[in-house]
Amino acid sequence: MHKNNKQFSGCWGIVLGGSSGFGLAAIEKLASHGMNIAVLYRETAAAERTLKQKLTKLAAENDITITPHNINALDGAARTTLIEQLAATIPAHSIKLLLHSIARGNLKPLVVIDGGAHEELSIHDIQLTTYAMSTSLLDWAKGLLKADLFHADARIIGLTSEGSDKYWEGYAAVSIAKSSLESLTTYMAVELSKYGLKTNLIQAGITATPSLKRIPDSERLIQTAIKRNPFGRITQPQDVANVIYLLCTDEAAWINGTVIHVDGGEHCR
Repeated sequence: MHKNNKQFSGCWGIVLGGSSGFGLAAIEKLASHGMNIAVLYRETAAAERTLKQKLTKLAAENDITITPHNINALDGAARTTLIEQLAATIPAHSIKLLLHSIARGNLKPLVVIDGGAHEELSIHDIQLTTYAMSTSLLDWAKGLLKADLFHADARIIGLTSEGSDKYWEGYAAVSIAKSSLESLTTYMAVELSKYGLKTNLIQAGITATPSLKRIPDSERLIQTAIKRNPFGRITQPQDVANVIYLLCTDEAAWINGTVIHVDGGEHCR
């Protein structure tokens, strides 16, 4: 295992959904400060080859360990197996960060009448999306906690969006999931504090990630965000990665149960 003299030397981060967007940007930022990373993703063989090359280069440049796992982070058996592997290969109390960056949900209208062009949203769709983008975070946190892997001053970070309380076309299931995540964060912040865990959410501004581009009319969201933003640009994944890093520092130890806007003031308009 690599050792370095950087800020997070010897610490590990678990990134759920790290092949692109916020997750990958966070890996790049944390790696530069010496954190080892276990990254989970679902990618095709071709896409995984490119990703692994990038992660291997990143690990070598920063003298850290990055372990890639092309598994379904929402599958209970896969989660249990990976946590057992981690418990056998990394030191106890070494996981400094659990980052939930899973973007997997159904983008459908609530109702379709008279054979419209789109399939309508079902309760099953809502349940799957809510587990993927919200409550799966709790399963991962509990699994790592019971395996005695969390650092004494560890951070749990999730990602929400303005769509949790605003109307975006086709976004109902994800909006419900994000609202659920915000409530869950409040309860985790209180009930997991006894174990030294700090749980927070980042609400990023509109960012041109692969997941945003799947939202209907996403280009209009981007153009509107540019006009709303005091700095006249949309949020970049690196902007969010910088705050994920800040939340992992010792100086952020008293931040718990908070939704942090990382949008340059976009939410003010």
